[in-house]
Amino acid sequence: MYPRKHTGVGRMAKSKNHTAHNQSAKAHKNGIKKPKRQRYSSQKGMDPKFLRNLRFAKKHNVVAESS
Repeated sequence: MYPRKHTGVGRMAKSKNHTAHNQSAKAHKNGIKKPKRQRYSSQKGMDPKFLRNLRFAKKHNVVAESS
């Protein structure tokens, strides 16, 4: 015989599409941590003229020794 096609008669519709149950507990299990801060942020995309001047400023920023 031919296989029966399911027409959905006699089946209940799914009602629950989303739940937040236990998600908070899972998140706090190992602790919610702040993202690690890098010491120096990236200079990618900064103004090239500014970066060039910054390099020279760092190069010549010598503290005079007092003896």
